[in-house]
Amino acid sequence: MWPTRQQQHAQISSALHDYSANVRNLPGAAENLARDTLAMQFVASLRREDYYRRVQERPIPKRKADPNSGTFDAERAVAYHMQTGNVEEAAWLVFLMTHFARPASSGWLRLQQVYGRLGAGVWDWQTVSHNPQAMISWLAATWTSIDGRFGNHRKYESLRPDSNRSFSDVLLSYLGWIGQGGHQAFFANKILEAGNNPATIFDALYRSMNVRTFGRLAKFDYLALIGRYGIAPIEPGSAYFKGATGPASGARLLFTGSHTGAATEAQLQSWVDQLDASLHVGMAVMEDALCNWQKSPTSFVHFKG
Repeated sequence: MWPTRQQQHAQISSALHDYSANVRNLPGAAENLARDTLAMQFVASLRREDYYRRVQERPIPKRKADPNSGTFDAERAVAYHMQTGNVEEAAWLVFLMTHFARPASSGWLRLQQVYGRLGAGVWDWQTVSHNPQAMISWLAATWTSIDGRFGNHRKYESLRPDSNRSFSDVLLSYLGWIGQGGHQAFFANKILEAGNNPATIFDALYRSMNVRTFGRLAKFDYLALIGRYGIAPIEPGSAYFKGATGPASGARLLFTGSHTGAATEAQLQSWVDQLDASLHVGMAVMEDALCNWQKSPTSFVHFKG
């Protein structure tokens, strides 16, 4: 799989082997098959990071940012708005991408139909931030006409207006978190408060993010995207194992040989920090790869949704 990445895969697999032999034993990846499978998950995660970089390298046509054009692409839409200086719309789309997520079965269809008002306009940042009730009322009246699904990271969400996980609650709490000044002012203030370290700023935002139904995973996903697109100069310096299921399970499996092995969150973080000092992949890749690997430790599965 991915012939151009075979050298990278071999290098990561070898680095894992050397780390286990010389630094800290990795019982979960002691066998060649498990180690090669984990290395492939690292490659898959690195490919995703490279994808976001490539998307931003070329000029994006306006139609890619129009949810009613027939060629809408959410990732390129964010890049388009950044390229044209519309940071507010870019950040708003990152929120929508995080909330709806992207299932393998229907892609961005649900986001596209909501964002594009089912072909009757666009729920853009300027409109929604000034009158959120208009979008809430529209969705309450049209939700049964919305196609697609929520992505796996948001599989418990609902479009039903009477749900305890309704979009209205999520939206209003998000607007309350960002504040009336908008995204640029909000992130600028957080940078002033937290300092110049990208990981410190990420952590300050993560800890302050009080958005309805946004648990550990949604907060991590949202802020990672904010950093990837350069909306704010941030990157995760931690895997945020507290409250994590998949990544923590993967780390436990790797370092103890069991999904439920005895290790504190602080120990897991210390161990992955030490491992990353050898692999140099970053915490976003580490978190993603460990989460996906523990689902199928000896047979590579390319998780897309």
